[in-house]
Amino acid sequence: MKNPYVPELAVIEETRVEAPGVKTFKLKLRHGGIFTFTPGQFIELSVFGYGEAPFSVSSSPLQRDFFEVTVRKTGMLTSALFELERGNTVGVRGPFGNGWPIEKMKKYSILMIGGGIGIAPLKPVIEYVVANRKDYEEVILLYGAKTPKDIVFKKELEMWREKIDVHLTVDIGDNSWKGRTGVVTVLFDEIKVNPKETYSIQCGPPIMMYFVTKKLLELGFPEDRILLSLERLMKCGMGFCGHCMISGKFVCKDGPVFSYNQIKDFLESAI
Repeated sequence: MKNPYVPELAVIEETRVEAPGVKTFKLKLRHGGIFTFTPGQFIELSVFGYGEAPFSVSSSPLQRDFFEVTVRKTGMLTSALFELERGNTVGVRGPFGNGWPIEKMKKYSILMIGGGIGIAPLKPVIEYVVANRKDYEEVILLYGAKTPKDIVFKKELEMWREKIDVHLTVDIGDNSWKGRTGVVTVLFDEIKVNPKETYSIQCGPPIMMYFVTKKLLELGFPEDRILLSLERLMKCGMGFCGHCMISGKFVCKDGPVFSYNQIKDFLESAI
C-alpha cells in the first residue's frame, strides 16, 4: 500500500489552454504505474518549492495510464504551476474522497449542472456516462460560464452533444454568441425531467449551487438525489488541517460529494 502522506512523482506530458486563466495538465506517474479513481475524486498536487493544493481529476476514469487536472490560475501555487511545461515534474497524492455514485445512478436519468470551472469535477462522470450510454436513461447537461471565452472543454462539449443533451448559457454574451444569456438556472426552462426518476449532480460557484438546489427542490427532486460537490473548501485532503470541517463533517474525508439531505441543515455555510 502506498503511503498517502508521500507524494508520487508525476511528469507533465501536455498542457492545454481551455479558457483565459484556465489550463488542463495531462500527467503520468513517473514510475509508469496506472492511476485509478472514481469520477468526482480529487488529488493533492505539489509544485515543489510552492506547496500543494487539491484539484479534482478531470479526465475519463477509463483512461488509466494518464490523468488530468483542470486548473484556474488564482494564486501563487497555481501561478507557479502555469509556468511549468512538458517534461517538468510535480508531486501527486491521492486520489481522495468519495466521488459521484455512478453505479447507483445506473438505470436512472441524470441531470448535471456545472458553472465555470465547476464542470471539471463533472467531466469524468460525463465521459464515463458517454462511454456507457446504454446504462443510463436521459442525460442532460446544463452549463453556464461568465462569457463565451470562459467556456471550458469547448471541443468536448460538441462531442458530448452526440450522446447527451447539452444546454449552455453565459452571463454576458458577445457579437458571436447566439445562445442563451443569463445564470445557469435559466436553462431549466429548456428541459423536462421526471424528478422521481432522476439524479441531479452539480458543482460550481457557491451562489449557483444554492439557487440550483432551491430550484431542484421546487421541482420535487428527492433530497437524497440532489448531489453536490463541495471540493472548493478543501486544503490538506486528509482531515488534519480542519480547513474544510463543517458541523462535524470533513469535506475531504466525508465528501467532497454530498447529498442535500446530508448537508441541508448547514447548506448556506457549506456552499
